Amino acid sequence: MNGEWFMRGCDGRLSVYIPSDGAVLCRAEQHPGGPWDAPRRVGGEQRLHPGPAVGRGADGYAHLVSWRPTVPGESGLVHSTHFRPHLAALDWLPVGHPNKKGDRTGTPAVAVDAEGRAHVFVRNKGGGVSMVAQKEKGGWDPWRDLKGKDLHEDLAAVTGESGRVELYAAASDGILHWRQGEPGARPVLDEEMEVHVRPGTLCALATSPERTTLFYTDGSGDLCAWRPGGKPVALLPAAGPGPVSAVRCTLDGHDCTLLAQRSAGGRVAFAAYPTEQESSGAWWTDSGPHLPTGARVAVAEDAEGRVVAASLTQDGVLRLARQKDEPGLALAAWQTV
Repeated sequence: MNGEWFMRGCDGRLSVYIPSDGAVLCRAEQHPGGPWDAPRRVGGEQRLHPGPAVGRGADGYAHLVSWRPTVPGESGLVHSTHFRPHLAALDWLPVGHPNKKGDRTGTPAVAVDAEGRAHVFVRNKGGGVSMVAQKEKGGWDPWRDLKGKDLHEDLAAVTGESGRVELYAAASDGILHWRQGEPGARPVLDEEMEVHVRPGTLCALATSPERTTLFYTDGSGDLCAWRPGGKPVALLPAAGPGPVSAVRCTLDGHDCTLLAQRSAGGRVAFAAYPTEQESSGAWWTDSGPHLPTGARVAVAEDAEGRVVAASLTQDGVLRLARQKDEPGLALAAWQTV
Protein backbone atom coordinates (compact mmCIF):
# COMPACT_ATOMS: atom_id res chain seq x y z
CA MET A 1 0.00 0.00 0.00
CA ASN A 2 1.09 3.55 -0.66
CA GLY A 3 1.03 5.66 2.50
CA GLU A 4 0.41 4.99 6.20
CA TRP A 5 -0.78 1.38 6.19
CA PHE A 6 0.24 1.06 9.88
CA MET A 7 -1.24 3.73 12.14
CA ARG A 8 -2.74 4.68 15.50
CA GLY A 9 -6.44 5.50 15.33
CA CYS A 10 -8.42 8.16 17.16
CA ASP A 11 -9.16 5.71 20.00
CA GLY A 12 -5.47 4.90 20.54
CA ARG A 13 -5.57 1.44 18.99
CA LEU A 14 -3.03 0.43 16.36
CA SER A 15 -4.33 -0.92 13.07
CA VAL A 16 -2.92 -2.20 9.80
CA TYR A 17 -4.40 -2.22 6.30
CA ILE A 18 -3.55 -5.22 4.15
CA PRO A 19 -4.17 -5.64 0.38
CA SER A 20 -5.58 -9.11 -0.21
CA ASP A 21 -6.96 -10.71 -3.38
CA GLY A 22 -9.02 -7.83 -4.75
CA ALA A 23 -9.81 -6.30 -1.34
CA VAL A 24 -8.32 -4.36 1.56
CA LEU A 25 -8.39 -5.98 5.00
CA CYS A 26 -8.03 -4.27 8.37
CA ARG A 27 -6.60 -5.71 11.58
CA ALA A 28 -6.69 -3.77 14.85
CA GLU A 29 -5.85 -4.05 18.52
CA GLN A 30 -8.86 -4.94 20.67
CA HIS A 31 -7.66 -2.21 23.05
CA PRO A 32 -4.44 -0.17 23.14
CA GLY A 33 -1.56 -2.58 23.66
CA GLY A 34 -3.89 -5.59 23.69
CA PRO A 35 -4.44 -8.62 21.44
CA TRP A 36 -5.35 -8.20 17.79
CA ASP A 37 -8.59 -9.00 16.01
CA ALA A 38 -8.82 -11.20 12.94
CA PRO A 39 -8.73 -9.43 9.53
CA ARG A 40 -11.94 -7.77 8.34
CA ARG A 41 -12.77 -6.57 4.83
CA VAL A 42 -12.91 -2.80 4.33
CA GLY A 43 -15.51 -0.91 2.33
CA GLY A 44 -17.86 -3.60 1.10
CA GLU A 45 -17.67 -6.25 -1.58
CA GLN A 46 -16.39 -4.26 -4.57
CA ARG A 47 -13.40 -5.86 -6.26
CA LEU A 48 -10.28 -3.70 -6.24
CA HIS A 49 -7.12 -3.54 -8.28
CA PRO A 50 -3.76 -3.98 -6.49
CA GLY A 51 -1.97 -0.93 -5.11
CA PRO A 52 -4.38 0.97 -2.82
CA ALA A 53 -3.35 4.03 -0.83
CA VAL A 54 -4.11 5.11 2.72
CA GLY A 55 -3.69 8.36 4.63
CA ARG A 56 -4.37 9.37 8.22
CA GLY A 57 -6.04 12.60 9.26
CA ALA A 58 -5.26 14.58 12.41
CA ASP A 59 -8.54 13.18 13.76
CA GLY A 60 -7.13 9.65 13.49
CA TYR A 61 -9.50 8.60 10.71
CA ALA A 62 -8.09 6.56 7.85
CA HIS A 63 -8.88 7.48 4.23
CA LEU A 64 -8.39 4.74 1.66
CA VAL A 65 -8.27 5.08 -2.12
CA SER A 66 -8.04 2.38 -4.77
CA TRP A 67 -8.62 1.66 -8.42
CA ARG A 68 -11.48 -0.69 -9.25
CA PRO A 69 -12.47 -2.24 -12.60
CA THR A 70 -15.51 -0.58 -14.20
CA VAL A 71 -16.09 -1.77 -17.77
CA PRO A 72 -13.68 -4.00 -19.73
CA GLY A 73 -10.38 -2.18 -20.21
CA GLU A 74 -11.31 0.72 -17.92
CA SER A 75 -11.03 1.57 -14.23
CA GLY A 76 -12.09 4.26 -11.79
CA LEU A 77 -10.91 5.45 -8.40
CA VAL A 78 -12.93 4.81 -5.24
CA HIS A 79 -12.63 6.20 -1.69
CA SER A 80 -13.59 4.94 1.76
CA THR A 81 -13.31 6.45 5.24
CA HIS A 82 -12.60 4.29 8.29
CA PHE A 83 -13.45 6.13 11.51
CA ARG A 84 -12.46 3.52 14.10
CA PRO A 85 -10.80 0.12 13.72
CA HIS A 86 -13.77 -1.73 15.24
CA LEU A 87 -16.42 0.03 13.14
CA ALA A 88 -17.14 -0.95 9.57
CA ALA A 89 -15.59 1.41 7.03
CA LEU A 90 -17.86 3.39 4.74
CA ASP A 91 -18.60 1.72 1.43
CA TRP A 92 -16.26 2.40 -1.47
CA LEU A 93 -17.64 5.39 -3.38
CA PRO A 94 -16.48 6.49 -6.84
CA VAL A 95 -14.38 9.65 -7.23
CA GLY A 96 -13.81 9.36 -10.98
CA HIS A 97 -10.81 9.24 -13.27
CA PRO A 98 -8.16 11.94 -13.89
CA ASN A 99 -8.84 11.71 -17.64
CA LYS A 100 -12.61 11.19 -17.22
CA LYS A 101 -12.30 7.58 -18.36
CA GLY A 102 -9.70 4.98 -19.25
CA ASP A 103 -7.59 2.39 -17.51
CA ARG A 104 -5.31 2.85 -14.50
CA THR A 105 -2.75 5.62 -14.89
CA GLY A 106 -0.64 5.21 -11.74
CA THR A 107 -0.61 4.37 -8.07
CA PRO A 108 -2.79 6.81 -6.08
CA ALA A 109 -1.68 8.77 -3.02
CA VAL A 110 -3.88 10.41 -0.40
CA ALA A 111 -3.35 13.06 2.28
CA VAL A 112 -5.90 14.53 4.69
CA ASP A 113 -5.92 18.22 5.62
CA ALA A 114 -6.62 19.78 9.02
CA GLU A 115 -10.35 19.93 8.25
CA GLY A 116 -10.48 16.20 7.56
CA ARG A 117 -10.78 16.53 3.77
CA ALA A 118 -9.07 13.87 1.69
CA HIS A 119 -6.89 14.98 -1.23
CA VAL A 120 -6.33 12.24 -3.81
CA PHE A 121 -3.40 12.44 -6.23
CA VAL A 122 -2.56 10.20 -9.19
CA ARG A 123 -0.45 10.36 -12.31
CA ASN A 124 -2.61 11.08 -15.36
CA LYS A 125 -2.49 9.78 -18.91
CA GLY A 126 -0.28 12.67 -20.02
CA GLY A 127 2.44 11.85 -17.47
CA GLY A 128 1.60 14.74 -15.13
CA VAL A 129 -0.35 14.60 -11.89
CA SER A 130 -4.04 15.26 -11.22
CA MET A 131 -5.89 15.81 -7.95
CA VAL A 132 -9.41 15.60 -6.59
CA ALA A 133 -10.38 16.80 -3.09
CA GLN A 134 -13.34 16.44 -0.80
CA LYS A 135 -15.53 19.47 -0.20
CA GLU A 136 -15.87 20.68 3.37
CA LYS A 137 -19.62 19.93 3.42
CA GLY A 138 -19.59 16.71 1.45
CA GLY A 139 -18.99 15.64 -2.13
CA TRP A 140 -15.92 16.21 -4.26
CA ASP A 141 -14.48 19.12 -6.19
CA PRO A 142 -13.74 18.64 -9.92
CA TRP A 143 -10.51 16.95 -10.95
CA ARG A 144 -7.61 19.39 -11.33
CA ASP A 145 -4.53 18.99 -13.52
CA LEU A 146 -1.49 20.03 -11.47
CA LYS A 147 0.85 19.67 -14.49
CA GLY A 148 4.28 18.03 -14.51
CA LYS A 149 5.61 15.61 -17.12
CA ASP A 150 7.34 12.25 -17.37
CA LEU A 151 6.51 11.47 -13.74
CA HIS A 152 7.24 8.14 -12.14
CA GLU A 153 4.16 6.25 -11.03
CA ASP A 154 4.74 6.54 -7.28
CA LEU A 155 3.82 9.75 -5.46
CA ALA A 156 4.31 10.85 -1.84
CA ALA A 157 1.51 12.96 -0.34
CA VAL A 158 1.93 14.46 3.13
CA THR A 159 0.13 16.87 5.45
CA GLY A 160 2.32 19.41 7.20
CA GLU A 161 1.93 20.47 10.81
CA SER A 162 0.14 23.53 9.43
CA GLY A 163 -2.61 21.22 8.14
CA ARG A 164 -1.84 22.06 4.52
CA VAL A 165 -1.29 19.30 2.00
CA GLU A 166 1.91 18.81 0.00
CA LEU A 167 2.90 16.42 -2.77
CA TYR A 168 6.23 15.07 -3.99
CA ALA A 169 6.76 13.31 -7.30
CA ALA A 170 9.84 11.97 -9.06
CA ALA A 171 10.44 12.44 -12.77
CA SER A 172 13.06 11.19 -15.16
CA ASP A 173 15.23 14.21 -14.36
CA GLY A 174 14.37 15.21 -10.81
CA ILE A 175 11.84 15.81 -8.03
CA LEU A 176 8.80 18.08 -8.11
CA HIS A 177 7.09 19.58 -5.07
CA TRP A 178 3.57 21.01 -4.82
CA ARG A 179 2.27 22.96 -1.83
CA GLN A 180 -1.02 24.49 -0.72
CA GLY A 181 -0.73 28.23 -0.08
CA GLU A 182 -3.71 28.14 2.30
CA PRO A 183 -6.16 25.51 3.55
CA GLY A 184 -8.46 24.24 0.83
CA ALA A 185 -6.49 25.93 -1.96
CA ARG A 186 -5.25 24.14 -5.05
CA PRO A 187 -1.67 22.91 -4.53
CA VAL A 188 0.74 24.69 -6.87
CA LEU A 189 4.11 23.57 -8.19
CA ASP A 190 6.51 25.17 -5.74
CA GLU A 191 9.94 23.81 -6.65
CA GLU A 192 11.78 21.43 -8.96
CA MET A 193 15.16 19.89 -8.20
CA GLU A 194 17.41 18.08 -10.63
CA VAL A 195 18.48 14.75 -9.15
CA HIS A 196 18.35 11.08 -10.08
CA VAL A 197 15.76 9.20 -7.99
CA ARG A 198 15.29 5.46 -7.91
CA PRO A 199 11.61 4.73 -8.66
CA GLY A 200 9.52 3.51 -5.75
CA THR A 201 11.61 5.06 -2.96
CA LEU A 202 9.73 8.25 -1.99
CA CYS A 203 8.59 8.84 1.61
CA ALA A 204 7.54 12.22 3.07
CA LEU A 205 7.23 13.31 6.71
CA ALA A 206 6.20 16.54 8.48
CA THR A 207 9.32 17.56 10.43
CA SER A 208 8.61 21.11 11.72
CA PRO A 209 5.73 23.62 11.78
CA GLU A 210 6.50 24.90 8.28
CA ARG A 211 8.52 22.13 6.65
CA THR A 212 8.21 18.60 5.41
CA THR A 213 11.11 16.32 4.51
CA LEU A 214 11.28 13.95 1.56
CA PHE A 215 13.35 10.77 1.84
CA TYR A 216 14.45 8.99 -1.34
CA THR A 217 17.22 6.81 -2.71
CA ASP A 218 19.44 8.49 -5.30
CA GLY A 219 21.21 6.99 -8.28
CA SER A 220 24.28 6.03 -6.26
CA GLY A 221 22.22 4.12 -3.67
CA ASP A 222 22.34 6.72 -0.90
CA LEU A 223 19.28 7.47 1.21
CA CYS A 224 18.81 11.23 0.94
CA ALA A 225 16.73 13.83 2.78
CA TRP A 226 15.45 16.96 1.05
CA ARG A 227 13.45 19.95 2.27
CA PRO A 228 12.24 22.39 -0.39
CA GLY A 229 14.27 25.58 -0.34
CA GLY A 230 17.46 23.73 0.53
CA LYS A 231 19.78 21.11 -0.91
CA PRO A 232 19.45 17.35 -0.48
CA VAL A 233 21.62 15.64 2.12
CA ALA A 234 22.90 12.08 1.75
CA LEU A 235 22.19 10.45 5.12
CA LEU A 236 23.67 6.98 4.65
CA PRO A 237 23.57 4.15 2.10
CA ALA A 238 20.05 2.79 1.71
CA ALA A 239 19.60 -0.45 3.64
CA GLY A 240 17.53 -2.04 0.89
CA PRO A 241 15.77 -1.42 -2.43
CA GLY A 242 12.35 -0.16 -1.32
CA PRO A 243 11.08 2.98 0.43
CA VAL A 244 11.76 3.78 4.06
CA SER A 245 9.09 4.30 6.68
CA ALA A 246 9.59 7.38 8.84
CA VAL A 247 8.12 8.64 12.12
CA ARG A 248 9.00 11.39 14.56
CA CYS A 249 9.41 10.19 18.13
CA THR A 250 11.04 11.18 21.40
CA LEU A 251 14.22 9.26 22.22
CA ASP A 252 16.01 10.09 25.48
CA GLY A 253 14.17 13.41 25.58
CA HIS A 254 15.11 14.46 22.03
CA ASP A 255 12.85 14.99 19.01
CA CYS A 256 14.15 12.35 16.59
CA THR A 257 13.27 11.00 13.18
CA LEU A 258 13.26 7.21 13.07
CA LEU A 259 13.66 5.42 9.75
CA ALA A 260 12.94 1.76 9.04
CA GLN A 261 13.57 -0.23 5.88
CA ARG A 262 13.78 -3.86 4.80
CA SER A 263 17.49 -4.40 4.36
CA ALA A 264 19.12 -6.16 1.44
CA GLY A 265 19.85 -9.01 3.88
CA GLY A 266 16.13 -9.39 4.60
CA ARG A 267 15.84 -8.03 8.16
CA VAL A 268 14.39 -4.74 9.42
CA ALA A 269 16.98 -1.98 9.60
CA PHE A 270 16.53 1.08 11.85
CA ALA A 271 18.29 4.44 11.88
CA ALA A 272 17.54 7.52 13.99
CA TYR A 273 18.86 11.07 14.20
CA PRO A 274 17.73 14.43 15.67
CA THR A 275 14.92 15.75 13.47
CA GLU A 276 16.12 18.01 10.64
CA GLN A 277 19.74 17.62 11.83
CA GLU A 278 20.99 15.28 9.14
CA SER A 279 24.55 16.47 9.73
CA SER A 280 24.49 14.60 13.07
CA GLY A 281 24.76 11.35 11.11
CA ALA A 282 22.85 8.09 11.27
CA TRP A 283 23.61 4.38 10.98
CA TRP A 284 21.57 1.22 10.47
CA THR A 285 20.89 -1.41 13.12
CA ASP A 286 19.26 -4.69 12.03
CA SER A 287 16.46 -6.31 14.00
CA GLY A 288 13.99 -9.17 13.78
CA PRO A 289 13.74 -12.33 11.68
CA HIS A 290 14.49 -12.65 7.98
CA LEU A 291 11.67 -11.28 5.80
CA PRO A 292 10.83 -12.55 2.32
CA THR A 293 11.24 -10.36 -0.75
CA GLY A 294 8.36 -7.91 -1.07
CA ALA A 295 7.75 -7.55 2.68
CA ARG A 296 7.02 -4.03 3.88
CA VAL A 297 8.06 -2.42 7.15
CA ALA A 298 6.58 0.54 9.03
CA VAL A 299 6.93 2.40 12.31
CA ALA A 300 4.35 4.24 14.42
CA GLU A 301 3.82 5.43 17.99
CA ASP A 302 1.29 3.74 20.26
CA ALA A 303 -1.10 5.37 22.73
CA GLU A 304 1.68 5.60 25.33
CA GLY A 305 4.17 7.21 22.96
CA ARG A 306 6.23 4.07 22.49
CA VAL A 307 7.66 3.19 19.10
CA VAL A 308 6.09 0.12 17.51
CA ALA A 309 7.64 -1.47 14.42
CA ALA A 310 5.64 -3.65 12.03
CA SER A 311 6.58 -5.99 9.20
CA LEU A 312 4.05 -7.36 6.74
CA THR A 313 4.73 -10.08 4.18
CA GLN A 314 2.89 -10.35 0.88
CA ASP A 315 0.88 -13.29 2.22
CA GLY A 316 -0.36 -11.21 5.17
CA VAL A 317 1.91 -12.34 8.02
CA LEU A 318 2.12 -9.45 10.51
CA ARG A 319 4.90 -9.14 13.10
CA LEU A 320 5.34 -6.39 15.68
CA ALA A 321 8.11 -5.22 18.01
CA ARG A 322 7.37 -2.66 20.73
CA GLN A 323 9.82 -0.28 22.41
CA LYS A 324 10.93 -1.30 25.89
CA ASP A 325 10.63 1.02 28.86
CA GLU A 326 14.33 1.85 28.96
CA PRO A 327 16.66 4.45 27.44
CA GLY A 328 17.30 4.51 23.70
CA LEU A 329 15.48 2.49 21.10
CA ALA A 330 15.46 -0.95 22.66
CA LEU A 331 12.75 -3.17 21.17
CA ALA A 332 11.17 -6.21 22.73
CA ALA A 333 11.23 -9.48 20.78
CA TRP A 334 9.28 -9.54 17.53
CA GLN A 335 5.90 -11.28 17.83
CA THR A 336 3.62 -12.69 15.12
CA VAL A 337 0.05 -11.43 15.62
